[in-house]
Amino acid sequence: MKERVGFVGLGIMGRPMALNLLRAGHGLAVHARRAEMMSPLVEAGAAACGSPAEVAAQADIVFTMVSDTPDVEQVILGDGGLVGTIRAGSVVVDMSTISPSATRAMADRLREHGVEMLDAPVSGGERGAIDGTLSIMAGGAVETFERVRPLFEAMGRNIIHIGGNGAGQVAKACNQVVIAQTLVGVGEAFILARASGVDPARVRAALLGGFAGSRVLEVHGQRMLDDDYTPGFKTALHQKDMRIAVQAAHELGIALPGAAQAAQYINALVGRGLGELDSAAVFRLQEELSGQGHGEG
Repeated sequence: MKERVGFVGLGIMGRPMALNLLRAGHGLAVHARRAEMMSPLVEAGAAACGSPAEVAAQADIVFTMVSDTPDVEQVILGDGGLVGTIRAGSVVVDMSTISPSATRAMADRLREHGVEMLDAPVSGGERGAIDGTLSIMAGGAVETFERVRPLFEAMGRNIIHIGGNGAGQVAKACNQVVIAQTLVGVGEAFILARASGVDPARVRAALLGGFAGSRVLEVHGQRMLDDDYTPGFKTALHQKDMRIAVQAAHELGIALPGAAQAAQYINALVGRGLGELDSAAVFRLQEELSGQGHGEG
């Protein structure tokens, strides 16, 4: 029998992900804080619900995709949340990027109700969500992961079971640590090239063919050269993700000095009111610190 599916959180990422589930032939009950966000889903055949609890009452597997740890806790455990109506044997799949320790605590609470939880944060941005090509990193029981895998396949391509509950969130924190520090590294390379009288666009082209090549250099490096920070991933969200990574390091008693430094660039952007720009805009701060305006040699 086909699983009944629910989806809570229809923002920049959640809405295209939910649409891809519909296009793959899965019936869908949906909820968003703003009713207008449900309209494209309802037009495509989804059932609109007035609360997460109403979604849970109609679904065997419920996906959540909201902004931060408190939002997920409210959706799952708060008044009108999933836990009030979800049935034993169901699965909650949180695809948000949140705290690993909070994820494990929520998984324990749900297990008391006979419900399994997967944390399955994603990488790939809005474009990956639209195209159904996201990288999905999942934490939770293997058998639960295998149960949900056919649904993941409607939303992503690189789908990896990382480990137990919280492991997916750890993997996503690692992802964001690498991206943040690579952004800073690419920016510094361009600053060095420009200060030396060398065209950073040609440097980028050369580096893409060697070990320094990366998706960050390819995509965000071009954003830096164009001074175009239309968001693929907003600085304010990257700030939240880096806070999660640095907090996890604090809880574990480990040093992540590179991540902490990169996080400060991101904090400074948000502090300047630029949180809606793509986080590649850290390059603007690097240019300023080096006395370079965009395009100056």
